Amino acid sequence: MHSHNLTDWQHDHVFGQDRKQAGEKRSFIIMLVTLVMMVVEVIAGLVYGSMALLADGLHMASHAVALGISVLAYIYARKLAHDRGFAFGTGKINSLAGFASAVLLGAFAVSMAVESVTYLINPRAIAFDQALLVAFIGLVVNGISAWALAGTPHDHGHDHGHGHEHDHGQAHHHAHHDDHEHDHEHHHHDHNLRAAYMHVLADALTSVLAIAALFAGKYWGAAWLDPTMGIVGAILVARWSVSLMRGAGAVLLDRQVGDTHLDAVRTAIEQDSEDKVADLHVWSIGPGIHAAAIAIVSHEPRHPDHYRRLLPAQSRIVHTTIEIHTCTGKH
Repeated sequence: MHSHNLTDWQHDHVFGQDRKQAGEKRSFIIMLVTLVMMVVEVIAGLVYGSMALLADGLHMASHAVALGISVLAYIYARKLAHDRGFAFGTGKINSLAGFASAVLLGAFAVSMAVESVTYLINPRAIAFDQALLVAFIGLVVNGISAWALAGTPHDHGHDHGHGHEHDHGQAHHHAHHDDHEHDHEHHHHDHNLRAAYMHVLADALTSVLAIAALFAGKYWGAAWLDPTMGIVGAILVARWSVSLMRGAGAVLLDRQVGDTHLDAVRTAIEQDSEDKVADLHVWSIGPGIHAAAIAIVSHEPRHPDHYRRLLPAQSRIVHTTIEIHTCTGKH
């Protein structure tokens, strides 16, 4: 039996998660700004009697907590990136934080709706001028924060890809590759950053609705629009919450990538050969990165390097397990 230097075939599962992500610093700064603005709007809403303004301030409280979760998730994922207890690295901490933020977003949407209905049934006097001033300030802060998060630079992925082949019926071969790819990773793959962005965007939305309601109340006497806008905002935020939960939940549950992605991988392997993909699984293990398990039936099995090189670069597969079955009959 041949002896092997196992270190040649062993690898880590960091996949670049040990580096500070693009959204971490901005999320922290915006969290602090949001906390300050939250206190101002809650106090102003209580003092001036504006439900829309109070709802906006309370909503900011949820966003401050959500942004705090985002910051902690970035730090936690980075600090534990080299912990081998995480089978595919710490990338899913990102989606876990995004899911938690989505739940929080939904909870405060319900709270906004309940409070708005309460104010609709039992209206209160509103100090329109003061409330409008605070609402405008809130809109400016929220708008700048949303712009800052939306403009977060794309990360350059530092992929540590590797492949494993199991050739049934023949000697086993293993291949370990260290590739340093620098593909663009779009921030919308980052559920943690997307959650922070949606919280801030929801703040901006409620600020706009509050301003519209306050103007209508001041100039046309439609004070009932103030709590009504709170209800409208709650409905929109709830929809965003559900969308974010679906996206983050799909990653947490190892849901397959879309058919277009799967077809691209299958076509890349099967084209220009008689090899056939018998089984294919591709799923997300972090922001913009995927793992794949592929079973191939072949008359003339090739080295694992061959099949791995066929995988399309845009698939961003950083961990590949390839199982090859030697076919002795004809297709």
